[in-house]
Amino acid sequence: MIASAMAATGLAASTLMPARPAFAEDQLTVTSWGGPYQTNVRKAIFDPFTKATAIKVIENEYGGEVAKVRAMVKTKTVNWDVLDAETGAGAQMCAEGLLETIDWKKLGLDRTKFISSEVHDCGVPTLASGAIVAYDKDKLPNGPKTIADLFDTKKFPGKRGMWRSPYPNLEWALLADGVPTKDVYKVLGTPEGVDRAFKKLDTIKKDIIWWTAGPQPRQLLDAGEAVMSAAWYSTIYDAVKNSGKHFAIMWDAQAFTWNNWVIPKGTPRLDEAYKFLAFAASAQAQAELTRYSPYGPANKDAMALVDPTILPDLQTTPEHMANALDSEAGTTFWIEKDDELRQRFNAWLTQ
Repeated sequence: MIASAMAATGLAASTLMPARPAFAEDQLTVTSWGGPYQTNVRKAIFDPFTKATAIKVIENEYGGEVAKVRAMVKTKTVNWDVLDAETGAGAQMCAEGLLETIDWKKLGLDRTKFISSEVHDCGVPTLASGAIVAYDKDKLPNGPKTIADLFDTKKFPGKRGMWRSPYPNLEWALLADGVPTKDVYKVLGTPEGVDRAFKKLDTIKKDIIWWTAGPQPRQLLDAGEAVMSAAWYSTIYDAVKNSGKHFAIMWDAQAFTWNNWVIPKGTPRLDEAYKFLAFAASAQAQAELTRYSPYGPANKDAMALVDPTILPDLQTTPEHMANALDSEAGTTFWIEKDDELRQRFNAWLTQ
């Protein structure tokens, strides 16, 4: 059904070049998050885009590091043409002048149709994403129910997999220490709150296995190296749906945000990058992606095209969002505090 709609509408065909034999310059390097998620983006977006435009997508992977983009732009050696960035990092890079400002008229899309498009001027929102806590039901039949269980090594002894990043670990630490969800960023914005978060992390520091790439949480759970792990939703969904794993998700305090397609400043393929953004952000492409990765689409028009059987699995259902972190408050907070808290986090890791 979605594929038919894509064919019928031509996926913003007015913004795309007709298919023709590809030349060396007809290529685009797109960097995303790797793992099952990137495999699914390839199926839903990369390959159809190449088929429609004859522009070959060269894929790259990263772990969300702003420093890599900063180094490319500052040294004028930009070789990533499009980047898949979560909102906080995108806003930070935009504020630093590392990204192209999006010209929505050139893009040919209505900005008001996109959730969270007003947060910064350098990105086109693509989907809801974020970190959740996952576990193997065969090993933990009575698994964690709240984020406090991530920090309870008496009730759940064993290693925990956690993303090597201050976000969302500082927020989760405060929640586990009794801070209400609505007050997390208020508390974390104080020196006492930061100290409190690190003190809580200290209680499980020796039990943490740090990961930096999307596929690693599944590997930790598969090997029994961790009893539970923070993970990207698509990694766990893919393991359950396509590999028959008996993994379960603990949705409490999911670290919810929006991903954005952004363009590093200085790419020599700016026109091709705009063609990609127009294609990837269309309602049809975002709906198509839900067939493989059940993230909520940011294009409001996409929801009408989503297969109804997929709707209960979307990360953005009311049940899954009941106690999610406030993505808007989190974005504002991390724009202001990222460098400061990342430095402290990195120093804490070595202590």
